[in-house]
Order: sequence, then structure tokens, then C-alpha cells
Amino acid sequence: MIAVDTNLLVYAHRVDSPWHVQALRSLVSVARLPWGLPWSCVHEFLSIVTHPRIFSPPTPLVDACKAVSGWLAAPTVQVLAETPDYWETLSRLLLESRISGPRVHDARIAALCMVHGIEVLWTADRDFSRFPGVATHNPLVASR
Repeated sequence: MIAVDTNLLVYAHRVDSPWHVQALRSLVSVARLPWGLPWSCVHEFLSIVTHPRIFSPPTPLVDACKAVSGWLAAPTVQVLAETPDYWETLSRLLLESRISGPRVHDARIAALCMVHGIEVLWTADRDFSRFPGVATHNPLVASR
């Protein structure tokens, strides 16, 4: 199963993103398969697209919520939430990767992917290479 990171959700949603078309195509293609959506990515998506210092104008909250509702209504989506063994996985990732500060958020996503058996995380973020247990793919970069 593929999980989708926040940046692809933002790019697919924001028509003013230079990666909008590619991200939207990627999201549409992955939504045809069973795919994972981490709750932490949903939260981050909402905080980014509605933030007036990031986007001018920001996405109205009602529109951002409609986007999330659309993704959650997809028959192939699995929402990735914390499980009883999540903390063990997260703490191990933090300690092994020596993560602190804002990178803890990436470790949260990586741990969710690991406990849910995600095969690959689609992301445009290179920071996930810190976590050897998580395979990544950037669908915005042409494969060679």
C-alpha cells in the first residue's frame, strides 16, 4: 500500500502550486488503489493551506475541510492512526535517527507508515531518508 505525505496533498489542492498538475495526477492515480492517509498529514495539510503567511490568499477553511472530506470518502483510503505499538516504533525511530525538534513530525509519519505496513510513502520531502524502515517515492520527479 502507498501512503501520501502532506506536501503532495497541498500541491494537489493548491492550483497556484507549480507542482499542482503533477501532484493532482499522482493523487488521482494512487486513489485508484488501496492507499494510506496519515491523520498527522491531514492536520498538517489543514494548517498549511489555511495559513495566511504561507498562501495569499489562504484556502478558506470550509474548502480545505471539503478537500479532506473528499479524500476520506474515497473507497480505497485507509486512515493511518496511532496503534498500541505506535509509541514503541516512534521512540525507536527518534532515538536511532537522533531526531528532535520539527523533524519529530516526519518521524511520526514514518512510524505510522511502519506500524500500518505501508510499502512506500509518496513524498517530495527528502528528510524521510533518515528512516531506513520507510521506502519513499517522489512522483513529481520523472522516473529514469
